[in-house]
Amino acid sequence: MVHCVRCCGRISKQKEMKLSQFKYFLPQELIALHPLEDRDEDRLMVVDREKQTIEHKSFKDILTYLEDGDVLVRNNTKVIPAVLTAQKENTDTYINVFLLRELDTESRLWDVLVDPARKIRIGNKLFFDEGNMVAEVIDNTTSRGRTLRFLYSGTHEEFKAKLFSLGKMPLPEQILELRDAEPCDEKDYQTIYASREGAIVSPSAGLHFTRRMLKMMEIKGVQFADITLHTGIGNFREIDVEDLAKHKIDSEEMEITEETSNIINNAKQSQHKVCAVGTTSLKAMESSVYISGMVKPYEGWTNKFIFPPYDFLSADMLLTNFNLPQSSMMMIACAFGGYDLVMKAYKEALGEKYRFLAYGDALLIK
Repeated sequence: MVHCVRCCGRISKQKEMKLSQFKYFLPQELIALHPLEDRDEDRLMVVDREKQTIEHKSFKDILTYLEDGDVLVRNNTKVIPAVLTAQKENTDTYINVFLLRELDTESRLWDVLVDPARKIRIGNKLFFDEGNMVAEVIDNTTSRGRTLRFLYSGTHEEFKAKLFSLGKMPLPEQILELRDAEPCDEKDYQTIYASREGAIVSPSAGLHFTRRMLKMMEIKGVQFADITLHTGIGNFREIDVEDLAKHKIDSEEMEITEETSNIINNAKQSQHKVCAVGTTSLKAMESSVYISGMVKPYEGWTNKFIFPPYDFLSADMLLTNFNLPQSSMMMIACAFGGYDLVMKAYKEALGEKYRFLAYGDALLIK
């Protein structure tokens, strides 16, 4: 059964916060343009909510905060090469096409964003790869969005392989704008456990893990529970309302299997810790949690928007990155760790020259 979660979360009785309270200045030189060669060599800031302390570690030190029986909840979504370029039929106009999601496998229907949108109308044909792939515009879904029907006679697998071979990874514009050249990011912008295609934003907290690190965790007795939340375009959109309760976040498709919920709940019942890898994993669990803290299986959509104050039930720890000012990811971290403490951590990260955004350093809130 498919469901949809639509709420802003369990708001506590404290006064709700405003967008301007999440503003800080991020110097360009602190934006990580590339990952380190050894991702587990990234720095790790550890914030202790109980002690109200901040420590500076290496990412490898995360092992010391997890014990036998603890659970690492990971988002196994896989980023698709969503950025394509097409030529409008009978013109010299080139159109940037950003794949959002596949609507129908048999009809080859996709929701996309197009730029410049003003040049595209229903009925227009777009030619990719010098005409080797053709799509027809069949609907206007938003002011910038369109629905395309790709005209391709092969199997669905052949079509997807062809389509994705033409695309580039959808890196955040803050990274692309600062690069001198655009290298290949097919592996760098993907977690090593990514398995289910559908994301257009990488769940970047998971990018720190290497196979060596996961093996060491496995030997220690740490369990892995994989959820799927296909991170969408809402993660790129700026929040433009001061009153956060009025912000409408885009829905994202997610799934928590019965196997995953059992792993999480068994750990909880045995008094072991549950660590969410990334704000997407945390949001997914909070979208399907009982008041008791137990997580239930779920398949559907969520547009849950979490900001302080908020009472979390599903996780004991959160691993995240240092995110953009006034971003929804930063707000979830502040809600989990406490606004004052996390803002203090961000200020210290700036002073200590931590690396920010998807390819940057990590923040563990415990």
